[in-house]
Amino acid sequence: MSKYKELDETDFLYFINLLGEKYVLADQVSKDKYNHDETEDLKYNPTVVLKPENTAQVAEILAYANQNNIPVTPQGARTGLSGGALPIFGGVALSMERFDKIIKIDTENGQVTVEPGVITQVLQEKVADEGLFYPPDPASKGTCFIGGNLSENSGGPKAVKYGVTNEYVLNLEVVLPTGEIIWTGANVLKNATGYNLTQLIVGSEGTLGVITKAVLKLIPLPLKNMLLLIPFNSAEKACEAVAAIFQAGIVPSGMEFMERDALIWTKNFINDDSIQIPDNVRAHLLIEVDGNYEDILMQDCEKIMAIVESFGAGEVLFADSAAQKDKLWNLRRKVGEAVKSQSVYKEEDTVVPRFQLPKLLKGVKEIGVKYGFHSVCYGHAGDGNLHINIIKGDLTDNEWNEELPKAIREIFELTVGLGGTISGEHGIGLVQKNYMDIAFGEIELNLMRGIKKLFDPNNILNPGKIFQ
Repeated sequence: MSKYKELDETDFLYFINLLGEKYVLADQVSKDKYNHDETEDLKYNPTVVLKPENTAQVAEILAYANQNNIPVTPQGARTGLSGGALPIFGGVALSMERFDKIIKIDTENGQVTVEPGVITQVLQEKVADEGLFYPPDPASKGTCFIGGNLSENSGGPKAVKYGVTNEYVLNLEVVLPTGEIIWTGANVLKNATGYNLTQLIVGSEGTLGVITKAVLKLIPLPLKNMLLLIPFNSAEKACEAVAAIFQAGIVPSGMEFMERDALIWTKNFINDDSIQIPDNVRAHLLIEVDGNYEDILMQDCEKIMAIVESFGAGEVLFADSAAQKDKLWNLRRKVGEAVKSQSVYKEEDTVVPRFQLPKLLKGVKEIGVKYGFHSVCYGHAGDGNLHINIIKGDLTDNEWNEELPKAIREIFELTVGLGGTISGEHGIGLVQKNYMDIAFGEIELNLMRGIKKLFDPNNILNPGKIFQ
């Protein structure tokens, strides 16, 4: 039995008076839209979907929910893969999709003020028109929201050179679970004033507050890039090549790993036969370098090709046009959708020091043999971030629900044993919270629980996520 209040007519009238009837949705069609994200096949119906358009409305909703013990689950574009946007206790699904404005692009200071419902790619394109660059670029950048990126501390292919979301956040406007509105920092590049509340909110998965504005750092837009698709006859050798490239002093702007099945399934999913995959090819690296001078980039590409040759690389495909580059990146970005189209699956978001990537991949395959599951692996090899897609396929419900968690625990124990951790960019959310004891001891977990209690004393904001 839920400890939370069941919404009644009084609650609905309050929300309608605040937002207008158009933005208070309780019909099943609406619930079906907001009862899931992209995590497996999980669905949890909210009691009501609310769509505020300004900070004051969010503050009133949270204050009311806190006073009346109503759970609130913040939602963006619902592209997440850890169940962070699932309203598992019903209550309010708080959609931030009307917060879709780029408020100001400050070209003088290299900053942008933006609302959380702006699509990541839209922001990137707008600032690019000003010669500026916002690097974080998750695979779902064409649909995901900035707010979700902030909540999960998203990465993406560019993270290997430019870092993840938190490195571009200067200041946040946040509504606390109790309804107060705060700014977490200052619009400056250096800030040693008190505890860093900004970085505490980034990556907190919507459990500490609702972000309503963000001030983000921008950098100059690189003018040139070059892209290589490199086949290998061994997936482990492909992983070994990654560290060797960095040891040679080259820092790519993207370095992506794709197992054979990942590329084949994606080619079939998007009906693209332009790339041939010989029978002996087991994996590919997709490597991008960027900068402002073609001759320097060409030198880097030549060095990369010389290095990978010693790891059994086959014939390198050099993308010689913008269209071909877009096609290759589209292949990489569609892998997740392609895998999901094949079967229900669980995606584990492991990350290790990149030199340990071959050991992680080898261990994952051995665990798969032990438990009888097939995995399709891909990810951001340059920063050691391996996405392990475990396919349900012919596994029985008992094997899927009872045995597979044991296998996942072994994968995470291997990952932590190699100096890594259990999520690089997807977050913990609902589906990974039972494994947090692998990454942290009780002292660390209790510190996190204490922070949650301080921000959200009645546990109404995104309850049941991370460690609860």
